[in-house]
Amino acid sequence: MKNILGIIGYPIGHTLSPLIHNTAIKHIGLDYIYLPFEVKKENIALAIGGLKGLGIKGINVTIPHKESVIPYLETLDDNAKFIGAVNTIKLEDDKIKGYNTDGLGFLKSLKIDAKEDVKGKNIIILGAGGSARAIAIQMALEKANSVIIANRTVERGKKLAEYIKLKVHDPSTGWVPRKLKVKAIALNDSLLVEYFREADIIINATSIGMKDNNNPLFPYNYISNKHLVCDIVYRPIETNLLKEALLRGARILNGLGMLIYQGSLSFKIWTGHEMPVEIVRKTLMKELKS
Repeated sequence: MKNILGIIGYPIGHTLSPLIHNTAIKHIGLDYIYLPFEVKKENIALAIGGLKGLGIKGINVTIPHKESVIPYLETLDDNAKFIGAVNTIKLEDDKIKGYNTDGLGFLKSLKIDAKEDVKGKNIIILGAGGSARAIAIQMALEKANSVIIANRTVERGKKLAEYIKLKVHDPSTGWVPRKLKVKAIALNDSLLVEYFREADIIINATSIGMKDNNNPLFPYNYISNKHLVCDIVYRPIETNLLKEALLRGARILNGLGMLIYQGSLSFKIWTGHEMPVEIVRKTLMKELKS
């Protein structure tokens, strides 16, 4: 019998995770299979409780369950504790442990795909939801100079900024981001353009961009050729934001790398094997182009 991995979410039909993991499993030759499980919100306790009984080795967790699974887990890794959300669960020695690989996945894409180092950089993050939270916390831990959280609802951004100031630290060294400038601002604030002038990296951590008719979050003339503009959206590969950034001479980074690298970190947690990232990337590109 194959070892079972999977993903839970609702709806789940759009997910590329089975293609990612089953491609890696086949390439390495592991005795695993990765399956999608559509789980409604009211059934999350039953789903997590059933993992042990079904002998499932691990699962990914996607919208809308990343926070609601936490009460049903027995332990969390440091990233999941900081972020307050889980995207990976592993069952080992009859224990259910939660992880969050989103921020680390984005960081890995930033370093490998964009050849960019975060330390000392000024960063603007668009959005204050789950992905923005994971990325903002990771940027703080990587010793960015400043993290500006620009959100439609400024209060939500302020809560995230305060959380980073008060709670985030590196448990291995005790480092805390005392000197880090963390601030929240409304997307329609006239001062936003000033932060763009200081910024090195712009990150769209919202779903805006998945549809061509989405209104822009900010005036595109804020972008200049000094910026690296990142979009966590991977479908389409080149969003309107990235197209406009290219027109203005900026470097760009799409969301495909984050998708792959957060998956590769989950894969290593479950199987102990490194994911064949370039094989997976080629397979995904073929799927997205079709």
